[in-house]
Amino acid sequence: MTRIALVYFDAGGGHRSAATAVQTVISQQNLPWDVHLVNLQELLDPLDVVRSLTGLRVQDVYNNMLRNGWTLGSPQLMRLLQWTIRAFHPPTVRLLQRYWRDTRMDMVVSFVPHFNRALCQSFAGAFPGRPFVTLLTDIADYPPHFWIERQQQFLICGSQRAVEQAKQMGHPDNHVWQTSGMILNPRFYTLKKIDRAAERAAAGLDPGVLTGLVLFGGQGSKQMLEIDRRLSRSTLPIQLIFICGKNESIEKRLRGQESRVPRLIEGFTNNVPYFMQLSDFFIGKPGPGSLAEAFAMGLPAVIERNAWTLPQERYNTDWVRDNQFGMVVKNFSGIAQTVATLIEPQNFFRFRGNAAKMNNRALFEVPEILREILEGRANDRPPLLPAGSAAVAG
Repeated sequence: MTRIALVYFDAGGGHRSAATAVQTVISQQNLPWDVHLVNLQELLDPLDVVRSLTGLRVQDVYNNMLRNGWTLGSPQLMRLLQWTIRAFHPPTVRLLQRYWRDTRMDMVVSFVPHFNRALCQSFAGAFPGRPFVTLLTDIADYPPHFWIERQQQFLICGSQRAVEQAKQMGHPDNHVWQTSGMILNPRFYTLKKIDRAAERAAAGLDPGVLTGLVLFGGQGSKQMLEIDRRLSRSTLPIQLIFICGKNESIEKRLRGQESRVPRLIEGFTNNVPYFMQLSDFFIGKPGPGSLAEAFAMGLPAVIERNAWTLPQERYNTDWVRDNQFGMVVKNFSGIAQTVATLIEPQNFFRFRGNAAKMNNRALFEVPEILREILEGRANDRPPLLPAGSAAVAG
């Protein structure tokens, strides 16, 4: 049986989520593959200099930055991280090569940035000629040495912009695929229709009032407190659902903060699709996973771009604005006026209609792409045709 490694880490939640989703759909399709989820952080723990000095893994440092909003200067921090990765490149390759030889994988699929040079070189060293695939979980690359490297590999991209970046790096057409979006959780394709008015009422919300979902990924954000305060001072006819993720401090402070606006406050949940079903629009950071989920549910977005925005997520704001999926603001100090503009009927229905046109089927396109690669059919396909019926603009 063909053995496939799906490599992820937990710096943010999108990498593990995408890998798990692909593993799930492969299992559902009964493909003759033995699929293994591989946590790269655990493999590299012996080389984690940050952990040896502080007791914290690199991914823990990253998640703490998100939770506390310490992202000013993140481009410089990213380059420092990449310098460290380059310094440890030779021992990283040796460690990974031993792992591949022990596990005897037939294909490696990377869902992580930064380490694709080491992953590719180590797998090629262990088993020359076996396919190495990078699946971007960001809408676009943030070169250099983030997702796309100049090496022999296959690339699965979720936007035209990422495809163009791959071509600029010299990758041939038959090594690059474009899917119709980011990887979504399988539950987004099996949602049962709900009585939204009844569900809102059961949650303590007004069944007939426009509802905004405030979500800043799995780590939450202090920005949620400001959004709550400013919208509470407005006279907008809205109500809000806050999903705080693993940030218990923000959840507690929100619950203790008085507000004129009706609110539903949740901590960590695996049921984001349900809360999106209760919502009409989205407010949050420009993370690729959250945006893809919101647009799959037809939710126009209000997102922020400024010096605190993570560098790999800055292109996402251009993508949202250019495709008219929502509104981009410099900061949330004017969130009340922005939401007022967003929910004006002519704007709201335009944004929602544009999101609905995406028809994101990436999750089901990826197994077919992997099959083509494994069967050596990459050279037989037309150049750079999207795998799905509707490719993501960008």
